[in-house]
Amino acid sequence: MENLTIKELLLNYPYAYDFFDINGLSVENKNQTVAEYIYNLPFLFLEDMGLDYEGLLEQFRAFMKNMQGLNSETDFRIESLTIIGGTDKSGKPEHAELRIKKGEVVCIVGPTGSGKSRLLADIEWMAQKDTPTSRQILINDSVPPENWRFSIEHNLVAQLSQNMNFVMDVCVEEFIKLHAYSRTLKDAPSKVENVLKHANDLAGEPFEPDTPLTSLSGGQSRALMVADTAMLSSSPIILIDEIENAGIDRVKALRLLVDQNKIVLIATHDPLLALTGDRRVILKNGGISRIIETDE
Repeated sequence: MENLTIKELLLNYPYAYDFFDINGLSVENKNQTVAEYIYNLPFLFLEDMGLDYEGLLEQFRAFMKNMQGLNSETDFRIESLTIIGGTDKSGKPEHAELRIKKGEVVCIVGPTGSGKSRLLADIEWMAQKDTPTSRQILINDSVPPENWRFSIEHNLVAQLSQNMNFVMDVCVEEFIKLHAYSRTLKDAPSKVENVLKHANDLAGEPFEPDTPLTSLSGGQSRALMVADTAMLSSSPIILIDEIENAGIDRVKALRLLVDQNKIVLIATHDPLLALTGDRRVILKNGGISRIIETDE
């Protein structure tokens, strides 16, 4: 990779900017290769860094390798999620198995205390018969690797809760940029624009890019997070708790998530919203009582 010109490098790997920035390296001639650039640096400059030419070049190789590894680890190829039933609060077997494919929406319904949040938690933790419900979660029809359950890098699930309170003292656009650049995404500026556009489509009251996060209403905050999760999150599974309380266009929100090939599960009390899903999971006494196809 050191044989690429700096112009080619930055065009194909935008995060390479960080290597030059961290090391205080200013680049004027971008037509040089990375190796040529490093070998033309003043010796005294490298000496102040405690490095020689080969040492800095090796640091560059390590930096690029680590960043490429980070990118590949967050690119999950999830085709399906399977929930294998356990027991309800009384210890009665659920006798249920539900396989959900990407691009599908499943609505979880039931009265307060019926176990909706517990089911979402089992999915989030990829339960392996080691939670109070004894349920088992399969990914792509197989038991997920142990390290996926507890590592930050393999966070398969993004959850949108009922309450959204921002505490960061930044504007909306800066917040989205931070997420986009942390994912080392190509063409990050256009993705930031897309998130802003979709967030305003979902929100009842539009907001400007320079609006402080802390000034957003509850509905605007939820709209921003739905759009951000759909467009930028690497997590292929989205869990949503009580979207009817969000103050956003619910149908558009679901369509946006499905269009990005996410597996979407929604806990809801709204019977009309439940009918928009591909299937409904009826919960009772902490267990799965019935699974209904929408056309039934």
